[in-house]
Amino acid sequence: MDPVQRVSSREVYRNNWMTVREDDVRRLDGSEGIYAVVDKPTCAVVIPFDGARFHLVEQFRYPLGMRRWEFPMGTAPELADVPPLELAARELREETGLIAGSMAELGVTDVAAGMSSQRGRVFLATDLTQSEAQREVEEQDMRTAWFDLDEFEKMIAAGDITDAQTLAAYALLLVRERVL
Repeated sequence: MDPVQRVSSREVYRNNWMTVREDDVRRLDGSEGIYAVVDKPTCAVVIPFDGARFHLVEQFRYPLGMRRWEFPMGTAPELADVPPLELAARELREETGLIAGSMAELGVTDVAAGMSSQRGRVFLATDLTQSEAQREVEEQDMRTAWFDLDEFEKMIAAGDITDAQTLAAYALLLVRERVL
């Protein structure tokens, strides 16, 4: 039995990318409470790696009010449920114009488990070829660049890369490299 049971739920907001619901809940001890939950489909996080460098995207993140460097990532529009590998290839091509000859799944992340149902599927993209990016209107300010491993890690240490999904994806890559 789950320690928290949903008693009722109501949708309080919806757009093409997410819904927000408010759930009345009952805990194991019988006390009642409320949860606000952001529901978003699974996102794909892609680590484009050419054997020596990572390809990152930089864009303005409106909620933070600043530009941030991160790995390409995203969800399908209209709350669509797209197979993770297909979503990863689409996000990579859309944001960077890169096409991966090989795509290996590294693991799963919980995006913000205290407030969101969204999970991330992390992929390592290699054997890359360049084509044209196919960005959505929200991504029109996006920039991309290659960074070698030392520069990438210095950006993390300096606080230039703070995106939790990017950091978690890199941790999955490091663990995979250590295990294999």
